Amino acid sequence: MSRVRLEIDGIRIYRPKKRWKLYFVVVADHPTETDKMIVSTIPQEPFKLSKRHENEYFFDTDEEGSEGLYILSREMPEDRELNVHIYLRHTRKSQRDLGEILSDIENGIAGEAFGIVTDIVGAATVPWLVISKKAVSLVGKILQNVPDRDFGFVSAFERFGDEFETQTEIDREKEFTGDASLIYSWSMEE
Repeated sequence: MSRVRLEIDGIRIYRPKKRWKLYFVVVADHPTETDKMIVSTIPQEPFKLSKRHENEYFFDTDEEGSEGLYILSREMPEDRELNVHIYLRHTRKSQRDLGEILSDIENGIAGEAFGIVTDIVGAATVPWLVISKKAVSLVGKILQNVPDRDFGFVSAFERFGDEFETQTEIDREKEFTGDASLIYSWSMEE
């Protein structure tokens, strides 16, 4: 069975400030339970943009060994559709405990959270919180209470059509609902 892989290749910030400590909150379809989704913070430590980055950061720099920021890899869903939301956040703290954010989400949705798991979508070291699909709308509201700058979210929903039969990787660029854009890629693995 074929697998699909999602990586973030880069971001662009459309704000005058030149120093950022950024991280993503990712909400994705659960790989085996259709009534659930999974949530994580990626990477585990915020990455920094300085003035030299000119408000652009690329994980895949075209240098040998360089790849995008790995988000997930999983079996292709039967309906060939995968729903992923990616929130971009800037922390003002010198150190941000990203695990604390998962705890805040878990506490905020109470009975709609089903615990933290690892290695659910190919990332063995990344903890994912399992939540019900009906609680997804609450994630954004809970993130509003986290005292970090919110750049909004991007829906990276993908319907894997015929183009994936002829190309092994499809690049996308979308605007966040805030002042930034995301460059990401879906690829097929055998």
